[in-house]
Amino acid sequence: MAKLKVKFACTDCGTESPKWLGKCPGCGAWNTMVEEKETVVKTQGMGSSLIQTKEKPRPIIHIESGQEPRIETRLQELNRVLGGGVMPGSLILVGGDPGIGKSTLLLQTSHALASKGLKVLYISGEESVRQTRLRADRLGALTDKLYVLCETNMDQVNEAIEAVAPDFLVIDSIQTVYDPSVQSAPGSVSQVRECTAHFMRVAKIKGIATVLVGHVTKEGAIAGPRLLEHMVDCVLYFEGERHHSYRLLRAVKNRFGSTNEIGIFEMGESGLREVSNPSELFLSERPLGVSGSTVVASMEGTRPVLVELQALVATTNFPSPRRMSTGIDHNRMALIIAVLEKRMGMFLQTQDAYLNVAGGVKLDEPAVDLAAAVSIASSFRDAPTRPFDVIFGEIGLTGEVRAVARAEQRVKEAHKLGFKRVIMPEKSLKGWSPPAGIEIIGIETVSDALKAALG
Repeated sequence: MAKLKVKFACTDCGTESPKWLGKCPGCGAWNTMVEEKETVVKTQGMGSSLIQTKEKPRPIIHIESGQEPRIETRLQELNRVLGGGVMPGSLILVGGDPGIGKSTLLLQTSHALASKGLKVLYISGEESVRQTRLRADRLGALTDKLYVLCETNMDQVNEAIEAVAPDFLVIDSIQTVYDPSVQSAPGSVSQVRECTAHFMRVAKIKGIATVLVGHVTKEGAIAGPRLLEHMVDCVLYFEGERHHSYRLLRAVKNRFGSTNEIGIFEMGESGLREVSNPSELFLSERPLGVSGSTVVASMEGTRPVLVELQALVATTNFPSPRRMSTGIDHNRMALIIAVLEKRMGMFLQTQDAYLNVAGGVKLDEPAVDLAAAVSIASSFRDAPTRPFDVIFGEIGLTGEVRAVARAEQRVKEAHKLGFKRVIMPEKSLKGWSPPAGIEIIGIETVSDALKAALG
């Protein structure tokens, strides 16, 4: 029997070292090296029938190029994020804060697929089958095609996969599953890496769409080695504020679709409910006739979303004013304030500035620059904007307003929700005609935008 060797692995990136180090040489994180024993390669068991294949290499021109049909769920928001539905044989990783609703989302998805006649195997390592049944009763997710198992041993999981032969597999969560041949605790770097690699081979060879639930760190990233995100086909983050009822499903990696789409859900007593028109949700509590409040048309993938931007500028007695932003990059906010000071002559050096995207949405595109600038100027001058204006555009350092993409879709969304005016870049008006009943104001500089919005 070979002697077991001790090694140290980083819990963040998976870098291995023969001795303990205070700072990881791979990612530079401190105090992340943990002791692990050498992994024993298993020659038998471990569901060898699952991972063996006799397929031989073939010329690429002899491989069929037909488009494999996707498995559509009843949750259209989930289909949008995945690129049209679940791809057979794909490996999907879902992460999110504890209690955000990951298990609820996957149980509803499992029920939707099982209701279409597909076999679904839901393996929970954190809840008993009775607890899963209680959640299913609350969600109304009861069907004879949905199989539930509480197990963490990889050998027992393989036997269940062989017995059920599912079309859709859920592992909740990957940090609780362990391989008996790996001499380390469940959730360690070696266990997570080996178990994920095994499920990847099962998904690809047997064509089973597999979803892995992953824990997250305090910073919000998927716990475990970074290699985990490289191994899977799709990485989804389930986000949301505990003080709000809605949740955002965002893709940061997707081999079968776009990573710009988001899905919006609302958490209720009977589970997650899809939000088909997110603009109405984000603007439902918007005050009218208040300074510092503007509406911006942002693009989330191919979907235009109208959200409210709120700014508050207040005098400070401290030598260095505070600059705080929620939902917008802090560096972008500093850039906008610098442009207002230099190009517009606003003396903001003695003013605290706070910028917030109402509802907790995160906006990361430059098209929100102009609305942020108008909000800050409106609060600084204590001059409210018109309640039925929509503003969008990118700001340059010289004070010019640059064109943005998909301007036509943004204007149509504003018109659909009853807004009367749109303040946007002049250069984005080329090549299309605005709908009737809405006024379009094309501007070229920030000064023009402030005159049009604040009068």
